[in-house]
Amino acid sequence: MNKIGWNGPTRRQGLLGTLGLGLAATPLAAPFIGGAAAAEPIRIGLVLAKQGAMVQQTEYIAQGTYLALQQNPTVLGRTVELTWLDEPDPQAAQQNMQKLIEEQKVVAVLGGGLSANALAMSAAANRAKIPYIANNAAAREITGKDCNRYTFRVQPSVPVQTRAIAPYLSKLGKKWYFLTASYAFGQDILRSFRAVLKEQGGTEVGTDEVPLNTPDYSSFILKIRQAKPDVVVGGLAASDISTFLKQWNELGMRGRIPFAEIAIGDTDIWSVGPAASGVYSKPWYFNDPNNSPADRAFTEAYRAKHSRPPADKAWMGWLAMRSLLESIELAGSTAQEAIVDGLERWRAMDGDLPIYYRNWDHQMLHRTLVVEVRTRFITAEAG
Repeated sequence: MNKIGWNGPTRRQGLLGTLGLGLAATPLAAPFIGGAAAAEPIRIGLVLAKQGAMVQQTEYIAQGTYLALQQNPTVLGRTVELTWLDEPDPQAAQQNMQKLIEEQKVVAVLGGGLSANALAMSAAANRAKIPYIANNAAAREITGKDCNRYTFRVQPSVPVQTRAIAPYLSKLGKKWYFLTASYAFGQDILRSFRAVLKEQGGTEVGTDEVPLNTPDYSSFILKIRQAKPDVVVGGLAASDISTFLKQWNELGMRGRIPFAEIAIGDTDIWSVGPAASGVYSKPWYFNDPNNSPADRAFTEAYRAKHSRPPADKAWMGWLAMRSLLESIELAGSTAQEAIVDGLERWRAMDGDLPIYYRNWDHQMLHRTLVVEVRTRFITAEAG
């Protein structure tokens, strides 16, 4: 297992895969006509949380998205405009996506911080036949049973990340306790890890499914203490996991029972502070020596702009937007089918590994890292 902030991750796997800046589309005063149409901006939509538990992650995703746009401000000789709308719940996320399509006439949409929202947006993309890139959500259905021609996904799926981290958890013991969110992401984690535990002949010593934005985990932590598992497998998201880990430490559980979770965000750990610990999977780390020249250039550009290292979520937003802009250029057109074709043909390299969207389900193939968070990393790198 690799130690974050020490030697850097070295585990390489070709696996299934990632604050607004005040930039928004301005409606045209009058329609373009004739030859002037070529000068019309290319409009892209972004649907990410501006409130609630996901904000600490979506701020970074949006910052990465806008940085990619600033690095590539024109495509096909035309300027690119980005409009960012909120995703308070699946219905509103879908409605805002539809608003972007009908009113802003966007050629593609990115976003969906939560899996439930991304699934709703994916369905809208399929109905409207417009390219959509889920830049954060991990639930298997997005590129599984609910996949469609117009949806692409950056984040590694839950089953893939489960398989990546499972060998490390089995070394900790075979008595597992599950604490997962009661929506698509958490439910997929519970289902995936239960299957692995059964294969290993392990024992499930306790399970709790909790609502999003749970403020007090003390009763669950007391149940975990009484169950005495070898490891706690989490399935919480964003500020929820930060809240849990803070209370876990306050109740004296840090170091007593290992905690593990997949698809962790750097921001989830940074907000806990020096007392954070655990075993996690994630798609990217800014100080990984295996990062590509493009990734290193992104890190430096982000540092220069924000005076801090980029979280993995910023990289995911950047990579999703970069892949879209380069795919439109590759397609030579903003027609919806042409962009889909461009995304299917888009390729990049990460060292000796290719990055691309797999044609048959549009899941991005990229490395998955398994990391252990240590105090040294938090104090030295996150400030």
